[in-house]
Amino acid sequence: MLKLLNFSVSWFGEVAENFQQNFQEPATSEMDGIYLFNCHLLFIIISIVLLIWWLLYVICDNFLDNSNNLVFNFTHASSIEIIWTTIPALILLSLASPSFSLLYSLDEITNPEITLKIFGHQWYWSYEISDYKTCTNENKSLKFSCYLLTNDFLKDCNNLGFFRLLETNKRIFLPSNTHIRLLVTAIDVLHSWTIPSFGIKIDACPGRLNQANLFIKRFGVFFGQCSEICGVNHGFMPIVAVVCSSSSYYNIIYELTL
Repeated sequence: MLKLLNFSVSWFGEVAENFQQNFQEPATSEMDGIYLFNCHLLFIIISIVLLIWWLLYVICDNFLDNSNNLVFNFTHASSIEIIWTTIPALILLSLASPSFSLLYSLDEITNPEITLKIFGHQWYWSYEISDYKTCTNENKSLKFSCYLLTNDFLKDCNNLGFFRLLETNKRIFLPSNTHIRLLVTAIDVLHSWTIPSFGIKIDACPGRLNQANLFIKRFGVFFGQCSEICGVNHGFMPIVAVVCSSSSYYNIIYELTL
């Protein structure tokens, strides 16, 4: 068991913090793109809000009844109508270009080295890894299920440092700098497999197989949860992924399948 005392949350892993206002630190190129697009979008939104407030102030300051005696009688202005139609169209185009590029990059199909099969249950996750590279030619697969660690287990002094409602009895080991294919489905009801730092959120639907690609750039411990309201225990389906080097990953998988 890990004994972690007096370590900061940011050191331990990518997990949500109290009063968090920003994204978690990106671990994939897709999440980098989402973060940059969010900054681009926020800049445009703040600029629009400031412009509208300034226009409202100018109108209220210059055209109140007690400060303006000049009345303009007009109902049509072609130049103003062209401006307020063209500018929003240009703003939408500036948003559409990076948005479509990001969407297509999320759906890009590559030749994966590893396939991680994910199954959503009421209310836990199960996984299967079957096409990894090892030193043996035998056809083996690694299957396991991840359950939430109970409060009684976390009260043990040997388990201090674990996060309540986020820790699982088993963790997913993934290699860094490796193309990974995720195949996601559900056994019973709708679920959603989500890890914010990966910038990935895949719906798990019964009778349907959804696919996503993952390329993780750095090591760490990453936490996620089911993002679909799947029932009474929806809040008790955490996800914990440990990302290590490719060599360490293959050694771990090889030992687990012996």
